[in-house]
Amino acid sequence: MVDSSYTRSPWARVRAIWGARRIFLLLVRRDLKVRYANSVLGYVWTVLDPLLMSLVYWAVFTMLFARDVPGDDPYIVFLLAGMLPWQWFNSTVSQSAKALRSSSRLIRSTNLPREIWVLRVVASNAVEYLFALPVLAGFLIAFQVPLHWNMLYTLPLAFVIMAVLLCGIGLALSVLTVLVPDLNRVVAIFLRLFFYASPVLYSTTRLPEEIRWVYVANPVSDILQLFRSGIFPHYLNWLHVGYAAAVSVVVLALGWWIFARLERTVLKEL
Repeated sequence: MVDSSYTRSPWARVRAIWGARRIFLLLVRRDLKVRYANSVLGYVWTVLDPLLMSLVYWAVFTMLFARDVPGDDPYIVFLLAGMLPWQWFNSTVSQSAKALRSSSRLIRSTNLPREIWVLRVVASNAVEYLFALPVLAGFLIAFQVPLHWNMLYTLPLAFVIMAVLLCGIGLALSVLTVLVPDLNRVVAIFLRLFFYASPVLYSTTRLPEEIRWVYVANPVSDILQLFRSGIFPHYLNWLHVGYAAAVSVVVLALGWWIFARLERTVLKEL
């Protein structure tokens, strides 16, 4: 008997996911509980890694290598404002590549939309990003950094665009890594290189004109700049925001198409 999920139209798939929203929320909650279940520090681990890395880079680039470029001060706030969404991106891409393999028993024994096993990774890491925002707020207060009113819409907009991009990347990677296991190693290497190719430690506005377009063409760069624009308003560029949003929608459509196309083959491998 052929599983009807193979023949579902895109809208039917969306309706199926919406129909399973309660189970989806339970899965996200379970993921978060499992992460902190046997941990002494619990929630602290959510922010400890990006916080320590930000402090290391802050010490390196302010004490060992003097920075004389204005506009990104206080630099520790600049770093955290980029490091936290980067942590969301990095964790989600890494975990999405293993999402179907790690849940293979549940996937085979339930009739839930298989996209849920990827989307829950995006959602649980998104919640962790939100949990980490109070730490950024603490630094804003400590350094008396004023917030700008555009944060009321730039932060939610950046959040949505990042979520759309990650859903597309995650759906594609989740099936491709089942069929090509070596992709897991490629993803790990790519993320390490991509960290330095994205403006986490620096801003694209500080790059030479002749190479700036390469970084702007990276939608993650534009999204990170949008995340920062509520604190550093000079980074807000609506042309770049529109480009990042358009690319994210295309990546979501492509990722979902790849997922639907390879779903039957992947289930045979699990």
